[in-house]
Amino acid sequence: MSSEGKKLFNIIILGVSFMFIFTAFQSCGNIAQTVITNLNNTDFHGSGYTSMSIIYGVLSASNLISPSLVAIVGPQFSMVVSGVFYSLYIAVFIQPATWAFYTASVLIGIAAAVLWTAQGNCLTENSDENTIGRNSGIFWALLQCSLIFGNLYIYFAWQGKTHISESDRRTVFIALTVISLVGTVLFFLIRKQEDTKAPGDDDSTNEILGESSSARNKMMRAVAAFKKSITLSFTKEMLLLSVTTGYTGLVLTFFSGVYGTCIGAVNRFGSEEKSLIGLSGIFIGVGEILGGGIFGLLSKKNRSGRNPVVMLGIFVHFIAFYLIFFNMPNDAPIAPMEGTDQVAYMIPSKEVAMLCSFLLGLGDSCFNTQLLSILGFLYSEDSAPAFAIFKFVQSICAAVAYFYSNYFLLQWQLLIMVLVGFFGTITFFTVEWGAAAALAARGSDYSSI
Repeated sequence: MSSEGKKLFNIIILGVSFMFIFTAFQSCGNIAQTVITNLNNTDFHGSGYTSMSIIYGVLSASNLISPSLVAIVGPQFSMVVSGVFYSLYIAVFIQPATWAFYTASVLIGIAAAVLWTAQGNCLTENSDENTIGRNSGIFWALLQCSLIFGNLYIYFAWQGKTHISESDRRTVFIALTVISLVGTVLFFLIRKQEDTKAPGDDDSTNEILGESSSARNKMMRAVAAFKKSITLSFTKEMLLLSVTTGYTGLVLTFFSGVYGTCIGAVNRFGSEEKSLIGLSGIFIGVGEILGGGIFGLLSKKNRSGRNPVVMLGIFVHFIAFYLIFFNMPNDAPIAPMEGTDQVAYMIPSKEVAMLCSFLLGLGDSCFNTQLLSILGFLYSEDSAPAFAIFKFVQSICAAVAYFYSNYFLLQWQLLIMVLVGFFGTITFFTVEWGAAAALAARGSDYSSI
């Protein structure tokens, strides 16, 4: 197999592995609060929102050390170990205990930081400035297939049910645990590149360290990766992109946890309210996959750069937020187990709710594919630290959003996303214009990005 063919194979395996793991994890996150609400009459007294807040809080802090960990053990082994911890978190729901639930939340936060740092490193190692857009799209489309498969199962398994029994819960989470483990094993199929750089290394460091894998040299690479992360954090481009990245964290919280909870709490949806959570996840996945395909796989035909895609993303999201505001009761995110009988500005419509799910996924894919692309382009030599900073900002904003989701009415959550999304779009435009100017100065074609 040619070098280019090997790189494309690695990207596909990377995407498929993530698809399996996040088929399990995202389905788990989508139904966690609904399942926990049914458990809170027992000895279990956890909160899905609190768990997610812990996960993303720990994830954000762990991104400070994740480049160093990836530098020591390598991206492939880092993803394997992280996948095991994802599986353990999901397995907790088979027989839930409050202490195990929150302990697993801490551990998966650390694992997620390492997983996504290693993913960014692997994506960049197998791409160049001409293929980073295509490869980001392939990875994103495969990853977002996860939203379809897991939620299809939930939709059919929970159709017509207003209460989730112990048997229903165990069956779902045993299946999701096995699926996560399959994705973890697939990481072993990724083939190493002969000219791969260790995360955080620069050319001069490579000359000094050579191919030695001694403990001392690994520690030097880890320290170099940590220093590079700190340095990159304060560059103009990274600070500007942090606003855009923070917005994706808020949106991630909303569509992966809050919106499904809102749908499941609307009593006017009748006996379909629980199964609609799964159907909503499917429509989010369709939007994500469509966006990944159009704006990633077809990026070579886009001669206008990344800005029009991001503009489309914010436009689509604003439409979704407007419709959700009119369609969903204001107290839906914090409704009790009995649900809510309130009505917003229209009678709750299942069709409008599913349309909003699709728009949330489509807009999210616009932002994420372009962020992955521009980070890979700007920081091709420092991919692990750059992607660690990306996940640091995204996850800390997601943690904050999960925390306030316990208390804020729907209208305030939507308003926060509108404001941050507006400013995030402007800051992305600023960085993209700078990238275009740099390409023009080198005499490269702008469409190559």
